[in-house]
Amino acid sequence: VQLQASGGGLVQAGGSLRLSCAASISSSMINRMSWYRQAPGKQRELVATISSTGTTNYGNSVKGRVTISRDKEKNTVDLQMNSVEPEDTAVYYCNVESRWYGNIWGQGTQVTVSS
Repeated sequence: VQLQASGGGLVQAGGSLRLSCAASISSSMINRMSWYRQAPGKQRELVATISSTGTTNYGNSVKGRVTISRDKEKNTVDLQMNSVEPEDTAVYYCNVESRWYGNIWGQGTQVTVSS
């Protein structure tokens, strides 16, 4: 099982960025898809999560600036980030909870926000 993340890079503060993650398993095998992030010297934290029914939850630090969406046909989960801040600089990880394969992590994609 693989998760392939893309879309990271360098963005100026106030700008927007869209991350995408493609899973190599069917959406029918996935309970929840999420994005986490880890900044240098900090613990990994939840950014956003979306359930199989479409219920979403967001981390307090990104509420109102981030939208998570899921495409069940393409087995992908996207993270739209708006009004980014230097504090959003981190490695972003895609995560999948599967009833068949357990908890799966992607390789991470770097997001750097310049002030």
